[in-house]
Parts: sequence; structure tokens; C-alpha cells
Amino acid sequence: MKILLTGATGYIGKRLLPLLMDQGHEVICCVRDSNRFYYPEEFTKNIKVIEVDFLNQQSLKNIPADIDAAYYLIHSMSGAASNYDELESISARNFTEQLNHTNARQVIYLSGIVNDTSLSKHLSSRKAVEDILKSGPIPATTLRAGIIVGSGSASFEIIRDLVNKLPVMITPKWLNTKCQPIAISDVLEFLIKSLLNPATYQQSFDIGGPDILTYKEMLLQFARAKKLKRYIYTVPVMTPKLSSYWLYFVTSTSFKLAAALVSSMKVEVICRDNRINTLLGVVPMTYEKALARALVKIEEDDILSSWKDSMISGRFSGSLAQYLKVPKKDCFIDRRKRAIIDREYTIEKVWAIGGETGWYYGDWLWSLRGVIDKIFGGVGLRRGRTHKKNINAGDVIDFWRVVYANKKEGKLILYAEMKLPGEAWLEFKIINSTLYQAATFRPKGILGKLYWYSVLPFHGFIFDGMIQKLIETARND
Repeated sequence: MKILLTGATGYIGKRLLPLLMDQGHEVICCVRDSNRFYYPEEFTKNIKVIEVDFLNQQSLKNIPADIDAAYYLIHSMSGAASNYDELESISARNFTEQLNHTNARQVIYLSGIVNDTSLSKHLSSRKAVEDILKSGPIPATTLRAGIIVGSGSASFEIIRDLVNKLPVMITPKWLNTKCQPIAISDVLEFLIKSLLNPATYQQSFDIGGPDILTYKEMLLQFARAKKLKRYIYTVPVMTPKLSSYWLYFVTSTSFKLAAALVSSMKVEVICRDNRINTLLGVVPMTYEKALARALVKIEEDDILSSWKDSMISGRFSGSLAQYLKVPKKDCFIDRRKRAIIDREYTIEKVWAIGGETGWYYGDWLWSLRGVIDKIFGGVGLRRGRTHKKNINAGDVIDFWRVVYANKKEGKLILYAEMKLPGEAWLEFKIINSTLYQAATFRPKGILGKLYWYSVLPFHGFIFDGMIQKLIETARND
């Protein structure tokens, strides 16, 4: 069958795609930027990639008419626009209208549990999208989930950050709110088993695991799984804004995502019934088991997708193509080169940069820059990277965004997402037996020029030390 997959570069979409491939489906992947869509070479025959912006009706005409079903996995609660709820509704209406011109027999939407009369802006927006999808002539199936537990999910990464970094936590009272977490593998099973299943048409289902827990209990269970002693005390004085800042500074999340999550976490998200479990023959796993699985994936560096790699995790806007050609005119450039002995080994070292590996030289200065960036509302250095060795275009490496990564060519280009009075690129390329490294800064006005000259003394030893360590490691191994 031919399946339309929207949100193919997102956390859920990246994980759903191989499952659809395994079932022999032909998948039409909708992406806003094809430059940042990566998939295994063996999938090539059964995948078609189309560029679609759901806010642009004209681009939706790229959707083929002969599809059998569609997954709608479009969310933007932490996007830059404050009116993201309006934009989500426009996207849903455009999608529904275009789907009417196809042969689709079903649309499946992953939403959030909405069983409270006083919903957050984020959950209200999800409910509005659900209503729009159901208003069309094509049967819609809505799966409503609460906290998704899995390596790389936003909620899981926040829990991991809090437990790993804070032995004692003074927390807001919403940590006593109850929720019903569900493992990512169970979410995917529900999504797959709902596909073209008439019993699910034009219905909404709550999906969740067997455990009903408070957020505090979830944190403490995570601590036990990691064999860490943690103490949590809740206080009633933290306002939603203070709570958002608390999450923002302690964890790797963006402020907008933190604010959206805090708003939602004040509302209980508990399944009203579990009839879909029997209907589809799914037995969701416990929170404890879901945690164990996620921790194994992290330990084995087998994380298929992460919320951090989503464009909404940083300040990046537009397509990667805009930043592929590093500018030279009106730019300050720090260029360095070194002879290398082992090309492949050096490439592996470059491809491991950032995250747990660090930046090879002056890591404390990189960390300090990350703290300063957080203070001024930037992404900071805590996002790390999804994989220890693999890099693909669109991925995050600390406060950089990968705009180009080609191992065979030996070329890596990073674009800065930190707060800057200008734009910055960091480029590595290997030509023959030479490693070239270039840090490029395009200033905005006099403030940008002053910034460059103020950090110039540090660049002298940071960038020189970095390239020197890259080649020394290869020589000394």
C-alpha cells in the first residue's frame, strides 16, 4: 500500500518509517527540507520524498492522489511563533482539503490526552486539529498519548537531565500531577495496528501504559533505575514562568518548549478507558520496563531519533540549503590547516566532536560560552548530540546545527544556533593529506564587529588547540 507520512523528520516519524518499510509499504515522506532527510540506502526503492509546507497550499499539490492512508504527525508547540495554535489549525485545514483530492481511506493523528475542561494552549491546539481532521470525508483515527517514554523524547530527556544533574530538587507543585506514561514502542505499535483498520475509523482513543504516576514518582523511579539517590521537595511558590525558567536552565530544553510543557503538566493526563488495547491486541509495558529499554538504547548509542534534532529545538530557520555555501564577503574568518597521517581516523575524530567527546581543547571555555548563551536566552551547550559517531544534515551538536555532513568527502559544516550579533559557521574538510578548519563570522553592525574583536584573543588558542589535538590524536594512536 502507499502511505503518506507527514512529519517524517520528526521524533515519531523517523521511528515509524522503518516499521512501515518492514511491512512492505511504499511511503511518501513529506518534509519541509529534503536536505535534512536521511534514510538507509536499502529503503530507496520504496520511498519517495516530497517537499511540503502545510502552511503553503500550493506545495500540498505535491501529494500524490493514489495514496491509501496518511499519518498526520505535525506539531509545533515549541515553535518560534506565539500563535502556533492558529498555524496548526491552518496546517490541518490545508491538509484535510488536499487529502480530499486523493484516494486515501484513513488519516491517523497522534495527539495528546485531553480529558480536562481546562486545557493548556498546547492541548487545546491538539484538540482543535483533531476536530478539523474529523470534519473531512476521510475517516480519521486519533490516538491520544500522554508522556512518551523513550530515548530521545523531550519528556524523557528532561527527566534524565533533572535526575542526572540534581541530587536535591526544590520543585514546583505540578510535580504532584498524575499522568499515564507510555513507551515509545507501544505508541508505534498502536500507530501501525490502527492503519486501515475499520474498527478505528472516525474514533479517538486514549493510549497509555498500565501505571498512573505523578511526575515526582517518575523522577524517583528513574533515579532508582540509575541507582542514584535523589531527594525531591515540592513548594507551592513557583509560578508557571519560574517553573519554565527552572526547566530551561537545568535541562537541555528550549524555553518555549519548557513553557508549553509546564502549562500542560498542570493538567492530569490519564486514559479514560483502555478499550483500544483489546481492540488491537496491544499490551503496553510498565514505566519501569520502558525506562530500562530507553537506558539500554542510550548505553548502546542506538537512538533512532531525538527531539533535539528538530528545528524547533533551536534558533535555526529556513532550509539548510541557505547555509551550505559559507560566505566570505564582509566576514571575519579564522583559517587553519594541518597535515594528517591517517585520513579515515581523522575523519572519525572530526565526526565525534561535541557532546560527550567535547571540543578537544579548552572545553571549560566552550562550557562557559554555553552558560552565557543560556543566560541570554540561547540554546546553551546541553543539547549534546543524538549519536556519538553518526552525523547527518539537520542534526544538533551542542549549540551548532549540522548543515552538511559527508564522510566520503571528508567535509562537515556547522551553523551556530547560539545567541550572536551575527552568523557563524565552523567548517572542517580534508583534502588529500591536509585537514582544513575554518571559523567564519558574518557580523551584524558595529556590535557584531565588537563581538568578534572581543573574542579574538580566545580564538587564537581555542581553534589552534582544537585542530592540533585532532591531528595529534591520530598521530599518537
